Amino acid sequence: MIEIVFENSHFVVCDKPSGVLSTPSRFEEEDARLCLGTALQEHLKIQIYPVHRLDYEVSGLVMYAKNPDAHRKANAWFEMKQVQKTYRALTTKQDFAHIPSNITNPRTPIELQPGLNFEWKSRLLRGKRRAYEHAQGKPSLTLVTYLGESDSNNEHYLQWDLQPVTGRSHQLRFDLSRHGFPIVGDALYGSKVSWKSNDSIALRSYAIDFAQTPGAEALSLPKKIVIPAL
Repeated sequence: MIEIVFENSHFVVCDKPSGVLSTPSRFEEEDARLCLGTALQEHLKIQIYPVHRLDYEVSGLVMYAKNPDAHRKANAWFEMKQVQKTYRALTTKQDFAHIPSNITNPRTPIELQPGLNFEWKSRLLRGKRRAYEHAQGKPSLTLVTYLGESDSNNEHYLQWDLQPVTGRSHQLRFDLSRHGFPIVGDALYGSKVSWKSNDSIALRSYAIDFAQTPGAEALSLPKKIVIPAL
């Protein structure tokens, strides 16, 4: 479960599998799911501090600080949007059938061309299980690039790169779903297609960019950490 991609005296970055928690849940005592943060802390035999998280169903790069000072600085970077994360997603072709008729949605057809870029904005609230758009929600912004069609698991999917400018819960999953492209395997947001397992969706955090992050070089971070995408 523990795959360390980068480590120095300040930080450790892992490739989290899908179906694994990034940090313990609120119901840690009753929750039997595997937790990367807990396992990593036991492996390193030191206290670690989560800098950001990935959903249970999502795989890819997760960063932890190894001391309180590094944790404070990294939290400030993410809060000030000075770190750029890139995710790869696979979806099926545009279809709005998963969106109930009583939900306001323009259902706008998109003529896709490889290399096409979008800026998707919304106002998101997080409910008990999922995010939804609401006038009182927090502003959300995602930069999106359509990469073209891709064959994966012998299936024909659409391939996307997504960069969340804001860090709202379920932001990427909601954005693709509301535009008619639920992520493969993401039944919560309307997918009718299974992915690798019930605990996995076709969304992967594959790059973290520190090139514009003030103080990152002083903490011996590389300009970019990249792992294989989907």
